[in-house]
Amino acid sequence: MDTQDQVPSPRVPLKLNVEFRRSYGRNSAAGVLKNISMTGAFLEHQMENVQAGDKLQLTFKVGGRQRKVNAQIIWCNKIGAGIKFLPVNGRDVQIVDDLMYFVESKRETRRSLIDEIFKRAS
Repeated sequence: MDTQDQVPSPRVPLKLNVEFRRSYGRNSAAGVLKNISMTGAFLEHQMENVQAGDKLQLTFKVGGRQRKVNAQIIWCNKIGAGIKFLPVNGRDVQIVDDLMYFVESKRETRRSLIDEIFKRAS
């Protein structure tokens, strides 16, 4: 199947600060994950000279723990890049799944609180 014919995985919006570097590079840069799915994410960044095919290592904190995930840039524009996760093992897949669960559970807690406020106000 041609990759352009594939339907993207459902995305979860978020705003998560990350540090990333090219897999062959020493210097890291800051970025923000703006959405995420089990297969990839949108990385907003200011790093110059990134291009499709570059491999990255992302570092972020979730639940007080530092996590690292490998990825590859699939496309980029002046705002950021679409990245595809490159899981090495099941642990890498679990990190992404945990992050998505963390984001969704925070959103659900907020939703419940807002519902309770509206219920009391009416």
